[in-house]
Amino acid sequence: MKKTRTITLFLILVISVLAFTGCGKYPSSWSATMCVHSSTSSSNYLSFSTFSGTEADKLKVKEEPGTLCYSAKIEKGSATVYVDYDGTKKELFSIKGGEEVNSKLENLKEGEIYVILETSEKCEEGKFEFEIK
Repeated sequence: MKKTRTITLFLILVISVLAFTGCGKYPSSWSATMCVHSSTSSSNYLSFSTFSGTEADKLKVKEEPGTLCYSAKIEKGSATVYVDYDGTKKELFSIKGGEEVNSKLENLKEGEIYVILETSEKCEEGKFEFEIK
């Protein structure tokens, strides 16, 4: 009886760990202060006072041709944003302190698109916005 209970508790623990572990293709790991982050299936917003690390989000293109509209700005530091919409991680843009980016990626096929923000150093006073239209 005690052995059965131990095995049952162990299986519940293993299933719980697997259920709460991120299953995304690209893991996120970051540190930030004064951070606001919002993510839905069609948009992603990140605003921060300081940020360093990697933030990855999955968006969905529901209709072809889809368009990814994006904007970004940071006061200090540097960051690179990548996208993966066909199984390959590609650079979308790089940004340095004092710069602003406002553009779009057009003709996306229906399906998932990953947006990956990576910093090589601590960034300050930034805002990144992505939206599928």
